Amino acid sequence: MYKLPHFTEEDDGKIISFIKENSFAVVSGVGEEYPVASHLPLEIIEENNTLVFTGHLMRKTAHHLAFEKNKNVLVIFSSPHAFVSAGWYAEPEQASTVNYMAVHAKGKIFFTDEAGTRAAIKQITDKYIGTDSPASFDKLAKDYVDAMLKAIVGFRIEVETIENVFKLSQNRNAAERKNIINHLEEKKDSGNNFIAEEMKKRLT
Repeated sequence: MYKLPHFTEEDDGKIISFIKENSFAVVSGVGEEYPVASHLPLEIIEENNTLVFTGHLMRKTAHHLAFEKNKNVLVIFSSPHAFVSAGWYAEPEQASTVNYMAVHAKGKIFFTDEAGTRAAIKQITDKYIGTDSPASFDKLAKDYVDAMLKAIVGFRIEVETIENVFKLSQNRNAAERKNIINHLEEKKDSGNNFIAEEMKKRLT
């Protein structure tokens, strides 16, 4: 991970808020020949001063088999990114860059029993769909759920270390940061607007 002190967020609350807001994450591990990774929606839980992620994935896939052999996982949470032109600096004859926010969490993954898998599926379904929808978990047919549980396994990741890069031009002066924000907002797309808003929060 790209690490410089001025791009590191020290406020744990802001880091937790970020991963909760960007909880569709990459869960990666060590496979037989190459690293393996899955893009998964996660539930973020703060439990007795420990950060825990829960979710579910398909059984007997490359990532499931890899995680059964090696419980060490890396979970990556990321934001949209924005290209920052050096032409927006007071002295433009230098390298351009990319602003972005990312959190890397390392820990151990543990697979659940059937009851735990059922709970993980219900938790994620209720979170995104709610309990009033005709597609809510409790409205699904029992036979359908039972068949689904044979193909899916729930998991729990206990986080051991966490790192972050909140790269938002903190190494530039206030005037340059304001100019960067203005240029990003002119692009009128969600990624650039996201970074511009995060930069605004850090203007001093």
